[in-house]
Amino acid sequence: MNTGRKMGFMWDVAEELKAMLVFAEHRYYGESLPFGNNSFKDSRHLNYLTSEQALADFAMLIKHLKRTIPGAKNQPVIAIGGSYGGMLAAWFRMKYPHMVVGALAASAPIWQFGNLVSCGVFMEIVTTDFKKSGPNCSESIRRSWDAINRYSRTGAGLRWLSEALHLCTPLTNTQDVQHLKVWISETWINMAMVDYPYESDFLQPLPPWPIKVVCQYLRNPNVPDAQLLQNIFQALNVYYNYSGQASCLNVSETTTSSLGIQGWSYQACTEMVMPFCTNGIDDMFEPHSWNLREFSDDCFKQWGVRPRPAWIITTYGGKNISAHTNIIFSNGELDPWSGGGVTKDITDTLVAITIPEGAHHLDLRARNAFDPTAVLLARSLEVRHMKQWIKDYYANLRKKH
Repeated sequence: MNTGRKMGFMWDVAEELKAMLVFAEHRYYGESLPFGNNSFKDSRHLNYLTSEQALADFAMLIKHLKRTIPGAKNQPVIAIGGSYGGMLAAWFRMKYPHMVVGALAASAPIWQFGNLVSCGVFMEIVTTDFKKSGPNCSESIRRSWDAINRYSRTGAGLRWLSEALHLCTPLTNTQDVQHLKVWISETWINMAMVDYPYESDFLQPLPPWPIKVVCQYLRNPNVPDAQLLQNIFQALNVYYNYSGQASCLNVSETTTSSLGIQGWSYQACTEMVMPFCTNGIDDMFEPHSWNLREFSDDCFKQWGVRPRPAWIITTYGGKNISAHTNIIFSNGELDPWSGGGVTKDITDTLVAITIPEGAHHLDLRARNAFDPTAVLLARSLEVRHMKQWIKDYYANLRKKH
């Protein structure tokens, strides 16, 4: 339920668990387009893009594999996923407990809905990552927004900004500036998600502990606007130009690979409605409250649909999930998504594993010499639980026969 290459953990433990690995593609992503080129044409064609339909696909797939693969019929299945894939893994175990013996839901923000958690928690964690990674780092970023605003008041200021930040397309109006600020914010968010202890290229090619590298440029918030914004450019350059290939920064992209942006945008506008907000005090961003009405209007403009903000809680139970069993929720404390995740045990079989120096599903990534001890521990715990599920499954099977 995730990009196979990034899930090195599964390859690392498959042999030990004598497991067959199956990567199922989610409908409307990759090549699994139900209406071919028309799949994204309008809301009538997009109607079948829901998490429930995706789970049903996985159920059908498991049935098919058990029927057609010799020796698979009486074998246990475990669902594994990270991020949205982790939510699906957890939800699959909840909805189809007869199909999988358990689930590993890594960095799965199943509570980032409604008012299950505060809408500000995500951006607070992003800010904490920067605060911890260098002196005055988050403060420099907090002050950069007003510096940008001051420069944006005149044509000459916009020209200077465009040059100082080496933008591929120069800024011409307030809309461009708004877009620029969103793009910079998304960059800091992405860095928090992929703050890994070694070189990586999940969203972009990056150095080890990229936020530490960024924060070297942001040590002094009390410099004149011009200097502050030149420092911000150096910091952005770590994310967008670690390879040294880019001659300018392109405000229309934040990731090198397209991670199914279209499909996700539609899902966010229908059932995956996650409220985010900032206040500029507990976080390093400009204040922005969560406005469902505005969000709904944007969705209607883009897709012709309106969101159902309470549906996910209705269908998957929100915080009332203690009736379920055998789900591991793992979260990295550096990962902003951990704010909407399950970080405390709910029962003895709905367990939470936290990785203090882990970013977004670090535990699902392949083994690495630079892995912190906490993630090695997390992985061995995860494997221990899985072995227990498998053992229980076979014990029950023997009872039946």
